[in-house]
Amino acid sequence: MSGNWSSLRSSLAAPRSTTVAPPPHNSSHFPPLDWEAPKFTRAAQFRVGATSILFIFAACSNLALLASVWRGRGQRLASHLRPLILSLVSADLMMTFVVMPLDMVWNVTVQWYGGDVLCKLLCFLKLFAMQASTFILVVISLDRQHAILHPLDALSAHRRNRRMLLLAWCLSLLFASPQLFIFRATRVDGVDFTQCVTHGSFSGHWQETLYNMFHFFTLYIVPLLVMSCCYTRILLHINQQHRRNKAGESYLRRSGTDIIPKARMKTLKMTVVIVLSFVVCWTPYYLLGIWYWFQPQMLQITPEYVHHALFVFGNLNTCCDPIIYGFYTPSFRADLAACCGRARRDTSPRSVDRLSMRQQPHSGENESDGASNNPEAAQ
Repeated sequence: MSGNWSSLRSSLAAPRSTTVAPPPHNSSHFPPLDWEAPKFTRAAQFRVGATSILFIFAACSNLALLASVWRGRGQRLASHLRPLILSLVSADLMMTFVVMPLDMVWNVTVQWYGGDVLCKLLCFLKLFAMQASTFILVVISLDRQHAILHPLDALSAHRRNRRMLLLAWCLSLLFASPQLFIFRATRVDGVDFTQCVTHGSFSGHWQETLYNMFHFFTLYIVPLLVMSCCYTRILLHINQQHRRNKAGESYLRRSGTDIIPKARMKTLKMTVVIVLSFVVCWTPYYLLGIWYWFQPQMLQITPEYVHHALFVFGNLNTCCDPIIYGFYTPSFRADLAACCGRARRDTSPRSVDRLSMRQQPHSGENESDGASNNPEAAQ
């Protein structure tokens, strides 16, 4: 049983007992006399299987997006947008390669075998990845707000975004650093069972509750309020411009669809969908965590598969970002199509013939092979 309630997203991520709730910190018996070690249940097996599928998809899609933005056609993005997309992909890759594997292995092993140092480090990295992913969404929302409300201030956007991204990464590092001190590998008295928990790190229950609430606000409430405020102001601004256009006060645009340039409107729609995917994927999981905080007895009443399913659903957000980006960005789709086309050519039966014919520099096959690569360069 993990007893990990130190961050809302990761509180239900660790394996938990299906028999009894975590004992209070001031309990005279640890573990309780009727304590039973947790097992790798059927619900946990479903969680591991679903997370492994999401891991493969998230790793492939985010790495493809990173390659497109870093080396492919995504380099054509505006200079102030590329750092935002690269940071979002980096945070998603941290979620993919830190949170998901840790969750899968921890659910399979049930107890903790990594030692005290690895316990502290991985819990720190897990919260750091979650904080960074959320804060970067806030930075993207602030950038879209400034781009729509102050379109003439585009020259300073690159420098402003870099400062906000630096602040986002620094705050993520700062807020996750307490994990290095409050988590520890604790051995259960009287049985051969070790778990990575916060047991004994707080002198009172109110301190742990305050710590939990702090991360709940920094991971969900405050970012959600900021993002909602940004897009509300954007919608009000667009509505105001529509009214002025209908009243004949604006002579710069010919129709309501021309109020905002199409490229900027497309980027705005993309960021709105990315933020909505974050809200939709993680809200049920957060609400369940809050319910457990105020009614801990519900931990024993709620079916185990419920919180497993909600955590998997939350991880789906990591897969959504590259899909949404690909849907709104032709350059990523073109890079993906070119990569898939190259893979099909390399694995086709004719590829063996082409490899053998490469030794003949004047063959007609070699010329047709070179011509087949021209469309990729033309795109």
